[in-house]
Amino acid sequence: MTEDKNKKTEKNKDELHEFDEEDEEELEDSNKVTEDVGEDDELDLTDYKNNSIKTMPMIPLRGLSIFPYMVLHFDIGREKSISALEKAMMMNQLVFLSAQKDADTDLPTHEDFYKIGTIAKIKQMLKLPGDAIRVLVEGVSRGEIKDMILEVPYFKCTVKQIEEKEFEEIPSRLVALMRSTLGYFENYLELNPKISQDIFPSVASVDQPGRLADVITSHLDIKTEEKQKILEAYDPEDRLEILSEILSKENEILTIEQDINIKVRSQINKSQREYYLREQMRAIQEELGQDEAIEDEIATWMSQLKKLKLSPKITEKVEKEIKRLSRIQPSSAEGGVIRTYVEWILALPWNKASKGAIDIKNAEIILNEDHYGLEKVKDRILEYLAVMKLSKAMKGPILCLVGPPGVGKTSVAKSIARAVNREFVRMSLGGVRDEAEIRGHRRTYIGAIPGRVISAIKEAGTNNPVFLFDEVDKIGNDFRGDPASALLEVLDPEQNKEFLDHYLEIPFDLSKVMFITTANTTETIPRPLLDRMEVIYVPGYTEEEKVKIAEKYLIPKKIKEHGLSDENITISERTIRSIINYYTRESGVRNLERELANLCRKVARKIVEEDATRFRVTAGNIESYLGKKRFRYDIIEGENEIGVATGLAWTIVGGDTLFIETTLIPGSGKLVLTGQLGEVMQESAKAGVSYIRSISKELGINEDFYKENDLHIHIPEGATPKDGPSAGVTMCTAIISSLTNRPIRKDIAMTGEITLRGKVLPVGGIREKVLAAHRAGIKKVLLPAENEADIEEIPSNVRKRLEFVLIHNVSEALEHALVKTES
Repeated sequence: MTEDKNKKTEKNKDELHEFDEEDEEELEDSNKVTEDVGEDDELDLTDYKNNSIKTMPMIPLRGLSIFPYMVLHFDIGREKSISALEKAMMMNQLVFLSAQKDADTDLPTHEDFYKIGTIAKIKQMLKLPGDAIRVLVEGVSRGEIKDMILEVPYFKCTVKQIEEKEFEEIPSRLVALMRSTLGYFENYLELNPKISQDIFPSVASVDQPGRLADVITSHLDIKTEEKQKILEAYDPEDRLEILSEILSKENEILTIEQDINIKVRSQINKSQREYYLREQMRAIQEELGQDEAIEDEIATWMSQLKKLKLSPKITEKVEKEIKRLSRIQPSSAEGGVIRTYVEWILALPWNKASKGAIDIKNAEIILNEDHYGLEKVKDRILEYLAVMKLSKAMKGPILCLVGPPGVGKTSVAKSIARAVNREFVRMSLGGVRDEAEIRGHRRTYIGAIPGRVISAIKEAGTNNPVFLFDEVDKIGNDFRGDPASALLEVLDPEQNKEFLDHYLEIPFDLSKVMFITTANTTETIPRPLLDRMEVIYVPGYTEEEKVKIAEKYLIPKKIKEHGLSDENITISERTIRSIINYYTRESGVRNLERELANLCRKVARKIVEEDATRFRVTAGNIESYLGKKRFRYDIIEGENEIGVATGLAWTIVGGDTLFIETTLIPGSGKLVLTGQLGEVMQESAKAGVSYIRSISKELGINEDFYKENDLHIHIPEGATPKDGPSAGVTMCTAIISSLTNRPIRKDIAMTGEITLRGKVLPVGGIREKVLAAHRAGIKKVLLPAENEADIEEIPSNVRKRLEFVLIHNVSEALEHALVKTES
């Protein structure tokens, strides 16, 4: 057997070295050679071959395996290994080599190496500095340890030689396996650049299957455990099958590794090409006198864009814009447009969100801290937050807080943001007529910017803020578009996931934003927009609630804002009630807050000018601070009158009493209506007259009263427009009083719409109307029977002081309202 068939070039950890021409020269020239059995001193193995079991020294190998017919050299330095080597040289130069199971074990025992190894012949030895010895060996045959005789001072064991099966005529299956294995090995050499393909012809010339497997394995760069499996396979067929499986797996890994290397190389080549081109561009820009900072700016933008992790489509579009900027003059108008556009996109919070969790108990505490009363509103908001917490989604109705000015709609929205630990942004829609305010301007226009929705999201810095659309009922439209229609896309949970701003021209996800709207009335909100919102009515405050709000929130706030202290100013409860009743007329507390601020300013000036430190504001001296009383409330006083009925009205500033006066004068049957009555009230008056004519006999009225007399209906405070169906029953009662000459009780007020059949229909604003009646000194209130459920909304302290009568028709109202005549 020739050396060029079997010699193995391999490196494995620190024990395996290639035996090359350099080593041969070193061995020939060195004077440190202790033993050389050379290739000329062929070992007589006759006795060895005749005896299959032989006692010999054993050397455990770390990190390598040796196969029969394999020539290699390795270094040994452990004392046991050196002693075993010296013993072998004194005997017949035969040594048993077996791989360690764990290469890191420095002092192995017989359990730390494999039982099957290779019987090898020592060909050369060379002492190295540091007491190490380099050994050249040649594998002879497989061997199996039968018994371990010695472990100290070296390993000595009895070894059974494993004879290699030789074939004179190789079976067809083995031939097929040999060809298949050679094919795998040829592919392995093509994929592995570490091994020269020149060795393939010599390997292919091996004609015995077992020896072919050993030779191929000796060239493979695989783990020791896998080589050991092949070494332990005695049968050539089993050996080739194991080797084929290992080669197939290695080829697959090498193919993947090659693909990765190709991709890496292509990326490196691309980077090198881009670097070269950028350097050329930099040189050109220097010649043209352009600013080099633009390249650094572009590099920064590209880095920021990569960190945003946007979708491939959006990333591609933004990269295209950035590259456009690099190709044009930075100082040009188009360059400024592109720069502004890219900066807007990079500044948006695409993936940044507030991480606050919804805590219902904490939300309830915050709502109670920030607002007095509004129990139903708070309950509905907490229900909304509870559903959000359970569903873990934002999809659902948009809350619309509807109520008079100054009742705290905006502050409720701020409290919601604080309760869910999110950023709060606000956009007022009052007077907005341009669709571009919502969707932005296209970049083709000079000075184009994104819409106010995207601008507010950028200002918030997160993609899930609480977003308040204020005054949604005052949105308009003209030739520039319909902002309400644009809002449909913003507020619709099915559409706002990909909201498209005209300026950005790329979709932005608004589905995580919590939208809230406010309005004073739902009448002017476009129907399609109202359908997407759930209305929560925020009622006006009662006088009691205003007093509590002033004491708990407004007065401490204004005292602090004006640099005062509790010792400087004292405001009694009676004073607060005077301010509420005579200096403000509103459902909310905005004007009350303004008057309290005015009061604090007056006191602050007095402290500075008069050097006084303590002032007490009372109901008696309030006019010296705030001037003459601006408003008055109707107080029921005097005697019962004919043709004068007390009605109840609801306005945007709350409830109010309404005195309806009627008089009958000779004439031709005209119906005169004065006091700026609206169309609905005029129709109610006409319906009342028609109803009275239909029951004139029952009332004892002349059937021709409408021909011989003119009927005049007047509602005082004629400068104030009045409208609505609520005064129907009141006007009908006043007319009947005039016709029957029966007075109406002063301490009774009523409200309700009437039909031509005399039925009393339900109306709205019962809470506010009843509070106005209580304030005016009314003792009994007549309400439509169908408004019975609304009585529960009236504060309990007011309910206790009033008598409520539920009426179904006008006859029942007359029974309670008209003073009974003496029979």
